[in-house]
Amino acid sequence: SKMAEARILVNQNEFTCALCLDLLKDPVTIECGHSYCKSCITDCWDQEDQMRVYSCPQCRQTFSPRPTLATNTILAEVVEKLKKTKLPADCYAGAGDVQCDVCTGTKYKAVKSCLMCLNSYCQNHLEQHESFFKGRDTI
Repeated sequence: SKMAEARILVNQNEFTCALCLDLLKDPVTIECGHSYCKSCITDCWDQEDQMRVYSCPQCRQTFSPRPTLATNTILAEVVEKLKKTKLPADCYAGAGDVQCDVCTGTKYKAVKSCLMCLNSYCQNHLEQHESFFKGRDTI
């Protein structure tokens, strides 16, 4: 059903690591409630080792001593289920992506921006836009 599908799409960003922008791999949730791939937050904190203060890359909350990281098993299971739904995650705008200005509801990732009207378009809307503005410059 469309409704269930939409709900999964919205949730996909909740299960995305803010550091690598991919679905969480070995997800760990730190004390502030943010989740990361275990290897991403480990690399991040390895760089903070000299200072002995470790921070959340999203909310900047700091922790000392270095927290131990345990895989969030519930989150890991949800991510596995999400992978099985095989949604074309790369079509949907995630953190750090430019969103299509025309999409309503779940935003698709913009592939081009038009220099004339300064809007950004996903592949589908880009085709409509190009047929509308034949020959104008898009980058």
